[in-house]
Amino acid sequence: MLVFVVTVLLYVFGLVFLYGVIRLAVRHGMEDLEARRPQALRVGRSATADDREFLRENSFLGGN
Repeated sequence: MLVFVVTVLLYVFGLVFLYGVIRLAVRHGMEDLEARRPQALRVGRSATADDREFLRENSFLGGN
């Protein structure tokens, strides 16, 4: 009976521990995404501006 109780306690504490680890990992991942968002927006704007400039210089490729 003692073995069963210890097994159940370890199982429950293991699940709680895994929940905490997963929650911590997700929180750190979200923080990384928030930190990289301005850089990704800058790169996107830069690529759009480069595309517009390229199409202005090479309008025959734009189909207009």
